[in-house]
Amino acid sequence: MTRTPVEVAGIVGRHLIYTYANGWQYEMYVKNATTIDYRIHSGMVGGRWVKDQKVDLAALAPDVYAVSWTEPTGTSVCVTIMPERRRLRGVIFFPSWVHEHPERTVLFQNDHLERMRRYRDDGPTYPVHVVAEFADITFVESCGTDDDTVIDRPPHQLPAGYADRRNP
Repeated sequence: MTRTPVEVAGIVGRHLIYTYANGWQYEMYVKNATTIDYRIHSGMVGGRWVKDQKVDLAALAPDVYAVSWTEPTGTSVCVTIMPERRRLRGVIFFPSWVHEHPERTVLFQNDHLERMRRYRDDGPTYPVHVVAEFADITFVESCGTDDDTVIDRPPHQLPAGYADRRNP
């Protein structure tokens, strides 16, 4: 699939905080057309954060974007984002080892890539644990592209109330 910058311009540079219906809270910064940074505030792997995750980003329709990736852990993710409607749908495919030992992934992944790959290769992979949820986007802002300060620390080092911010 060929993408033009215009097709994804409505999501590139956006920073989102969102809460899934199951209560899990995530944060994503669409750094550019091929890369995201993200932080997980709560849920099964709350406390995890990642920079420079390579993704497939596509515009599906006006204000509808799909962001998909596979992590070194073997976890695959597809998030459909509708920023103007303040909604998204996420589907996360956790390999069995992550579901059984989520604490192993609660760290700054970039500093532990070899360990994550070793866990992935050691498995078990199956059965895959699928989490499919809708989420409300509670905070969205435009930060421009390739700004390494948007997500630059773990959730526990953020100021009190950071993830509770809301905007219209």
